[in-house]
Amino acid sequence: MIQSDIPQPDTALSAEPAVPALLGADKAAIMVMLLSEEDASRILSQLTPDELRQIATTMVEMGEIEPRAISDAIAGFSHSTEGKGISAHGRIDNVRRMLEGAVGEVKTENLMRQVAPQEQEMSQPALGLLRWLEPKIIGEILADEHPQAIAVLLLQLDSDVAAAALSALPEHLHTPVLHRVARLGPVSRQAIGILEQTLNAKIERLHGAIPLTMGGVRQAAEIINSSHRSVEQRVMPSISEIDKDLAKELENEMFKFEHLFALDTKMIGTLLREVESDVLILALKGLEEPQRDLFFAAMSSRAADGLRDEIENRGRVRKSEVDVAQKDIVAIAKKLIESGDLIMGDGGDDYV
Repeated sequence: MIQSDIPQPDTALSAEPAVPALLGADKAAIMVMLLSEEDASRILSQLTPDELRQIATTMVEMGEIEPRAISDAIAGFSHSTEGKGISAHGRIDNVRRMLEGAVGEVKTENLMRQVAPQEQEMSQPALGLLRWLEPKIIGEILADEHPQAIAVLLLQLDSDVAAAALSALPEHLHTPVLHRVARLGPVSRQAIGILEQTLNAKIERLHGAIPLTMGGVRQAAEIINSSHRSVEQRVMPSISEIDKDLAKELENEMFKFEHLFALDTKMIGTLLREVESDVLILALKGLEEPQRDLFFAAMSSRAADGLRDEIENRGRVRKSEVDVAQKDIVAIAKKLIESGDLIMGDGGDDYV
């Protein structure tokens, strides 16, 4: 018998048995099982009943899955997407849907206003205009709408604007509107679109009588806070010469008690050495425990325990007293900053 020159495979020395070729459903099932339960659930929720039944059956019947099968499934997925890229068409809608799955619709809309403001204003012209109006005007526009519609529209606004607009509504609407805000649940985009059209028509009818409100003390203070320290040092004295009342309002907005939370422990200790005990008790009385801890951390354990007891024994105090005490501490902080004894932030020229 003539021996073949071609080597014959030695089954005894074979590295590992061949893995049967995976079907499309097998690969899909493996890819789904590689995801977290939350991500997998989100994908499965998009399937038709037949597709869902097929992939569920496949996942149940596959049994033990070898590492090579997992590699083949991933490679198959990678090959199927090779050269396709990701289209920019509909990108904003895709991002919005993903964010809604993560944080809900209301937070998503607020976030999308920041990351895609132009798209937001184009897709919702009436709501874009609504955000520029005085809350009193918003209340007048919505006053004759159904509480359900008002609730949906208020939820499209920033919470502070929505709160002011609610206050501007007739009092008999406050309870039904807030009840619906709390119990609203899912609202279809078609319903929001209808409300948008209604609101748009109403604004167009009233547009000639509606004053657009822009700017304000808070916005000016935010710009100054975000600017270099030299801008504040140059601008604030000039504003004070022109309008002392405005300068005072700006100062109140620019530096609030909450800004002290950014101080490190050493700087808080520097500040507390200049604050009277009674003033500190009243100021901390208006804070939550975690915020108080920022100040307690700058004291000795004995002093912190004693202050806790004094705060507890003080009982109820008027909010106006707390506000005055906190403003007194802010005034002390400003003096220490001007003298260079107190440093905000990283110690550079900028501070909040």
